[in-house]
Amino acid sequence: MDKLIKEAKQGDSDAFTQLMQLQMQNMYKAARALLDNDEDVADAISETILTCWEKIKQLKYDKYFRTWMTRILINKCNDILRKKVNLFFTDEIPEIPSYDTRFENIEWKEALNVLDKKYRLVIILYYVEGFKTSEIGQILDIPDSTVRSRLARGRKWLVNEYDSKRRETV
Repeated sequence: MDKLIKEAKQGDSDAFTQLMQLQMQNMYKAARALLDNDEDVADAISETILTCWEKIKQLKYDKYFRTWMTRILINKCNDILRKKVNLFFTDEIPEIPSYDTRFENIEWKEALNVLDKKYRLVIILYYVEGFKTSEIGQILDIPDSTVRSRLARGRKWLVNEYDSKRRETV
């Protein structure tokens, strides 16, 4: 991957394309944790790819490519969420989106949806994407201690939710 990053920084579009293809599933999972539908996820990913292409020469340290790209993706997701708040709805019937569940486990997704966004994002970045707490802190621009406390609270919330649902079925 280091070779692809170096070539992409030199303007090699094929290397950049390969690099983005390697990151596509990771980007999808992270964006899906923040956004409610696949259309918004696709928009966030495409805007992220465009921004990465335009600014890849500004990346100082190649080893932080994934952290840098994920930060851009999260910012794009937040932009989409802000725009949705400003929308007003009409009486038109919306299209029913079709969901591609190849990349997600339904039960895991349902469990994560009960979490507040700040906990859900940290849980996804840590457990699904495999980032270290220090890297998550950089991505979200928060202290490492905040990342660790959000992880702990998110885990506790998930355990409590799981236990309560398990007791309901017994």
